[in-house]
Amino acid sequence: MTRLLTLMLVQRCIIDTRWLEDFLSVADCGNFTRAAQLRHLTQPALSRRIRALESWLGVDLVDRSTYPTRLTRAGEQFRDQAITMLEQLNDARSHVRNQLQTHEGITVALPHTLSLSFFPKWFSRIRELQPGVSARLVAGNVHDAVLHFVENNSDLLMCYHHSLQPVALDKERYSGLRLGVEWIRPYSRCDKQRTPLFALPGTMDSPLPFLGYAPGAYLRRMVDMLIEHAPERCFLEQTFETDMSEALKNMALEGHGIAFLPESSVQREVRHGQLTVAGNEAWQASMEIHLYRETRRQQPTVDALWQQLEKHYPAV
Repeated sequence: MTRLLTLMLVQRCIIDTRWLEDFLSVADCGNFTRAAQLRHLTQPALSRRIRALESWLGVDLVDRSTYPTRLTRAGEQFRDQAITMLEQLNDARSHVRNQLQTHEGITVALPHTLSLSFFPKWFSRIRELQPGVSARLVAGNVHDAVLHFVENNSDLLMCYHHSLQPVALDKERYSGLRLGVEWIRPYSRCDKQRTPLFALPGTMDSPLPFLGYAPGAYLRRMVDMLIEHAPERCFLEQTFETDMSEALKNMALEGHGIAFLPESSVQREVRHGQLTVAGNEAWQASMEIHLYRETRRQQPTVDALWQQLEKHYPAV
């Protein structure tokens, strides 16, 4: 019983620094919906975090009886304290990291697909611009990569961007560069004449086996948008689902169906006649590849690299 009580008391003393950042975002925006977008959360998830912070403090911080959203008197008082706490925590973390850092490297958060296809060749260019620089990659889905970046756990964010599926970052806080363009197209295993085993649009009587991305994946939203805006209806029967484009590519290579894949991830397979485009230009879309950094953070290695990159890539 004593051990359980001690555990409960310890848990009550734990505060997640993300709660403070969420609260400050709501305070700045005056709107839960906009704050959730900036924090890359759903509105219910953001509301739960604010409630958790209020429960931890024992007071209401947000006046939910008014619109636009306003802070309570306690919320106004806590706002300056939250800013100070976050600044002190970030300063302490930066100090410790600088003390322990053994090499002048950069940490990049990015999607798995870019880490496997685009980044290796791009890093060769980086080494030309700044010889000796090293990198540490944190790869995940786009959502996790963005969160890792905005929570100051990485120096740079590399991600896809499309005007209809943008990654919403505060332009006053983050600066970005356009590194290039990536095409996403349908691919299928092919025969020796490079004829695809499956080709869009398919028919109602014989739908194509479809290898799709899991819900929540950025490329899933891109594929859904592409299919929705295509000039003709396609007929697909989903037989496999994952959030990893590399897994979809391997399934397509085995002849299991048709998959929408980034062009850079299949260049070798297309060149060797293992995969081919499985539809005309109506079934393709382009995405930009962006690189972001937090403008206000002072990091000598990142600052020097960014100055070099600005000479070669346009700002976004």
